[in-house]
Amino acid sequence: MTALSSSPAELTRLIKEKALALGFAKVGIVPAEPFQNGEAERLQAWLTRGFQADMAWMVTHYDKRKDPGSLMDGTRSIVCVAMNYFNPDAYDRDDPQALKIAKYARGTDYHYVVKDRLKALLAYVQTLRPTAQGRALTDSAPIMEKPLAVQAGLGWMGKNGNLILPGMGSFFFLGELLLDVELDYDTTVVPDQCGRCRRCLEACPTEAIVEPSVVDANRCIAYWTIEYKGEQFPAAIRENLNGWVFGCDICQDVCPWNIKFASPTTEEAFQPRPLTGNPQQDALMALDEEAFLEAFRKSPIKRPKLSGLQRNVRMATE
Repeated sequence: MTALSSSPAELTRLIKEKALALGFAKVGIVPAEPFQNGEAERLQAWLTRGFQADMAWMVTHYDKRKDPGSLMDGTRSIVCVAMNYFNPDAYDRDDPQALKIAKYARGTDYHYVVKDRLKALLAYVQTLRPTAQGRALTDSAPIMEKPLAVQAGLGWMGKNGNLILPGMGSFFFLGELLLDVELDYDTTVVPDQCGRCRRCLEACPTEAIVEPSVVDANRCIAYWTIEYKGEQFPAAIRENLNGWVFGCDICQDVCPWNIKFASPTTEEAFQPRPLTGNPQQDALMALDEEAFLEAFRKSPIKRPKLSGLQRNVRMATE
């Protein structure tokens, strides 16, 4: 084991094998360096246009976003992973009255699941390299996950603003493991394979995808049903909810890569709960605070709180 752990190539191979064994669908590794491909400038342009709406945290720690290695002293390598969360819709897609919850939020909050697996991967690395230090991240720090995943060869940035994995689709959570050890790095970038397809841009009922790969949160149903704290939605949002009461999957559901390749996750934690697979208006509106907290324990749906969820139901049904 000592001989293996002394070789960056062997350590890299073992890390990748372990990541796959832990349930990640794909893994790539990049050096901990500041972005040099214009990603930081694209982020700044997005912020300048105000596309973050009132999500103030998107503005903070800009310097760290430009340099992901700065999130941990001594970072030399970043392991990028993707975990499948796809589960088929249980509601009737042809029913205009059907309520809908985004696939990512139907089970246990991915922050728990992905981060726990990354911590397990770090523990494994430390059996090979006892002095290794690391930090597990999944949408929990100022880090540009999708550009890193592109750099690591996991996939390409789709026109809907989601990372698309070749032969797999886009229903994946991303995560990163920062390590202070040198590894072999992936250098093959997956080419953009969206081609001339514009299905996601054309399908978005609020025209939130203002140009390929650029989403304006001010128009996005997911923003309004998850992050917005007010009591009423603008008419342009309310009239186009199409039953969505938490998040929105439209731009992913119409993507040919998902239609052809998305396969159900085998992760038990991401399976729908009683109130999320085929949500019913009466059941959601009947919840009190105690029942809400119990039904959505360790669930992303706790984010807008009970008041926000029931506001969403009213917006979608009244």
